[in-house]
Amino acid sequence: MLIGGHVSTSGGLVKAWERAAEMGCEAMQIFNQSPRMWRPTQYKDKDIAEFRARMADGPIRSVVIHAVYLINAASKDPEIREKSLTSLAHALRVGDAIGADGVVFHPGSTVGESHEEALERVGDAIRHVLGESERCPLLLEDTAGAGNTLGRDFDELATLLELGGKDKRLGVCLDCCHLYASGYDIGTADKLEAVVDEAIEKLGKRRIQCLHVNDSQTPLGSNRDRHALLPNGELGTRGLSAFLSEPRFEKLPALLEGGEGQGANAQQVQLAKDLRKKGLAARKRRAKN
Repeated sequence: MLIGGHVSTSGGLVKAWERAAEMGCEAMQIFNQSPRMWRPTQYKDKDIAEFRARMADGPIRSVVIHAVYLINAASKDPEIREKSLTSLAHALRVGDAIGADGVVFHPGSTVGESHEEALERVGDAIRHVLGESERCPLLLEDTAGAGNTLGRDFDELATLLELGGKDKRLGVCLDCCHLYASGYDIGTADKLEAVVDEAIEKLGKRRIQCLHVNDSQTPLGSNRDRHALLPNGELGTRGLSAFLSEPRFEKLPALLEGGEGQGANAQQVQLAKDLRKKGLAARKRRAKN
C-alpha cells in the first residue's frame, strides 16, 4: 500500500511533489486546477518534464488527480454539462501528460431529475471524456449518499461502469469515510472483509484502483460526508487499522485528504503508516490463533 495525501499545486507540479516528499508520502493526490473554478490550469512542458523526472526517481510512486468539485456529469443543464465534460477531459489529458494513475471524480447529482436518466447522462459523459484522452484511468468515487448524489453503493457504481462502456480505463476509488457514512460497516477487519467481498463481486477486483483514507465525523449510515482527522472519528483506530491493512488493497495508493478544517500533513501520513502496522500485526495474531 502506498500511503500519502492530497497536496497543493501552488507554485506548480514540482512544488507539489516537494510538499508530498516533505510529508513522507509514497503517493500523492493533486487538483489539476482550482477545485472551485472552471478555468483550467495550463502546465508548462518544463514543469511536467521535471515532475516526471522526480516521480521516476522516487520516493513517491503514484500520483492521482482529483477532478474539480464543480463537475456534475449528471446535469442536463447544457452549460453545466459542457463545462463539466470540458473540465473532466482536461483532467484526463493532464493525467496523460504527468503519468497519473487515475483521475478521481464524483459521479454527480440528479438535481431532482430522474435517477435513471441521470445515470445514463453520467455514462454518456464517461464515454465522451475517455474518447478525448489517451491513457489515464477514470476513477469513480463512492459517495456518502447525501441528497441526490450518485454512486452511493456498489450496485450504483456497477451500473455506472456498465453505462460507461466497461472501458478498461474505468475504475473505482473507495473512500472509507464515504463507505461508512453510506451504510457499509467497515469498523472491524471481519466486517470490512465482507464489504470488500461484495465490492469485488459487483465491481471486479481490477476496478478498485485507489483509496481515500478519511475518518468519519458522523455515524454508520448517516449519509453525511464529514471527514474527521485520523483517528478522531467513528472508524477510529480499529476501523482505520483494518482498512489500511486489508490484503486486497495492497499496492494501491491510499490518500489522506484531511478533515476538521485541516488538510493532510506529515503527522497524519505517519499516523496512517502506524495504523497500517497495527492492522498488519493484528491480522498476523489472528492468523496464528
